[in-house]
Amino acid sequence: MSLPVRVGTLLVAFLAVVGGVIFVVIHYLLATPPTIDFGAGVTPNTGQVVHVTLQEDPQTTVTNKPDWVSYFIQDPTTHQWVHTTLFKVPAGSKIEVTVYGYDGCTPLRNPFWGKVTGTIGNVEYLNGKPVSVLNSWSTCSVAHTFSIPGIGLNVPIASPMTFKENNNELCGTSPCNPSAPANAPDNGAHQVVQFSFMSPTTPGSYFWQCRIPCGGGYLDGYGGPMQTIGYMTGEMEVAS
Repeated sequence: MSLPVRVGTLLVAFLAVVGGVIFVVIHYLLATPPTIDFGAGVTPNTGQVVHVTLQEDPQTTVTNKPDWVSYFIQDPTTHQWVHTTLFKVPAGSKIEVTVYGYDGCTPLRNPFWGKVTGTIGNVEYLNGKPVSVLNSWSTCSVAHTFSIPGIGLNVPIASPMTFKENNNELCGTSPCNPSAPANAPDNGAHQVVQFSFMSPTTPGSYFWQCRIPCGGGYLDGYGGPMQTIGYMTGEMEVAS
């Protein structure tokens, strides 16, 4: 092979590698999931009610990223489930949250995360019943948490019963569909957790995350989805 041909081959290979790196950086590292806005028609700092609906699934099948455990948020306008963990709410509003819990249980490493804090009344409603603590050490009953440390909010999200998980009754296609018949392939076993809290009266961004180490295959379970926006960590933007 002549020198010009070898140089040309090396140049093409180099450009291919550079192009691949650029694609990975843009497509995976710099790509930001959409932010779902719940502020339409709401006047900030008036205590108006805002409804936010999420689901947490044992996998995500809507992306070519790894098949990680993930949250989804329902767009209030289109009612479509969006693969994101970024949302915006008006300041000084009553935020009423519904979470459909589709993932199986993971025992809490610290029982503190089984305690409901920062909600109105310091309770959550599990399938309509008020509870203040979910003890995952006595029964495997917690899948994830919805936690915003900046406002002291922590809500353990209950999991379907273990025997249903063992019998492959969990939803296997994401996003799951709470409107489908019970135990349908795109619905499956799940729990419904509801709670409410007041958003801060001043604007800002508030980090939120699941507090259960659910990054299987990563050191101590804290990598992968636990550190990735759009999966098990996100931000609540408070707007004035």
